[in-house]
Amino acid sequence: MAREGRGRLTLMAVLGAMGPGLLAALAGNDAGGIATYSSAGADFGYGTLWILPVMAVLLIVVQETAARCGCVTGKGFASLIRERFGVRLSALAMGALLIANTAVTISEFAGIASGLALFGVPAAISVPLVGLIIWLITMSGSFQRIEKILLLVSCVFITYVAAAFLVGPDWREVGLATVTPRLLPDSDYISLLVATIGTTIAPWMIFLAQNNVVDKNIDEDGIALQRVDTVTGSAVACAIAWFIIVTTATVLHPAGIEVADAADAAQALEPIAGHWSTILFGAGLVAASFLAACVLPGVTSSAICEAFGWERGADRTWEEAPAYRGFITGIVLISAMLVILPGVNLFDIMMSAQVINGVLLPVLLVFLVLIAQDRLIMGECRNGRVWNILTWATIVLITVLTVVMFVL
Repeated sequence: MAREGRGRLTLMAVLGAMGPGLLAALAGNDAGGIATYSSAGADFGYGTLWILPVMAVLLIVVQETAARCGCVTGKGFASLIRERFGVRLSALAMGALLIANTAVTISEFAGIASGLALFGVPAAISVPLVGLIIWLITMSGSFQRIEKILLLVSCVFITYVAAAFLVGPDWREVGLATVTPRLLPDSDYISLLVATIGTTIAPWMIFLAQNNVVDKNIDEDGIALQRVDTVTGSAVACAIAWFIIVTTATVLHPAGIEVADAADAAQALEPIAGHWSTILFGAGLVAASFLAACVLPGVTSSAICEAFGWERGADRTWEEAPAYRGFITGIVLISAMLVILPGVNLFDIMMSAQVINGVLLPVLLVFLVLIAQDRLIMGECRNGRVWNILTWATIVLITVLTVVMFVL
């Protein structure tokens, strides 16, 4: 970029800036992500570990660009889309985002239900109770309080690290697989590679990364600090995915056990790796689903309200921001109800979300890079040549992989 942020990289300054990038990246390791990583390890062993460093780079590129746009403009992504591309395209993007994010939120409640079922809690109790807790957190009236709660919840991801060490993999083999690219002429293998990358970067994560920076009132002076936060968050999120694959690859792949979701993986671990591995894996699933379910309604509501110029923010009351709080309430309520209603096909809902996200993500990334390289909007902090190449390469790669995913 043409100019570095002027924030001093002292330890206290870095710790104070940590949060937006870390939270945005970790929220991407949701129920669907854990299911994908678990399947990758169970089906192909360590054969997909090499893709995780690539994922980390892609995630850093997208998150850093979004956070920098927020620092420079003081505006969320939805607002910049409306100003740069007009109301019609903005409305179309927001409609797709609402449908996709609601479907993904439903999958998070399904993850909560299946995760707590491992501990003997029926969905009829767990889903309404957790739904109420999520609603209360998002309505707490303080962005700082919400961020601290969610970052605390994120600490439970350490269970996946513990589970990986508990199962005792061959670390030398794991290390070699991580740095050695491997492609198999197998459609299932290619599909899992695509899904692994696709689950790392979702459309809502761009809005979250930028809105969090804006909500913390971070300006151009904080760009350098935000880069530290972004890189750290991306690295930690991909490391967690790496440990999940290591765990299932070590235990389930040699036994020839296939899994359909994260709860299947947790249950399959017990007879081979012991009861503690199931507890650790199940606890991580519940925490991951809970984190994403807390984040998604707020991100969705914030983006829609910003796109149409309505009041938004956790610190706004019902009287000040009825649309913002109404959308959050509606998404949480609909998601929780659909999970516990009999006869609802959750798989079709989640697949619909994947299709919408697959189409929406490349479009939003084009919006993002055009905004980030616009001198009138970004000034001296616009994308430089190298970052432009990286960003466009990310867009091309994700577009190609999305097409491949649909074909397969």
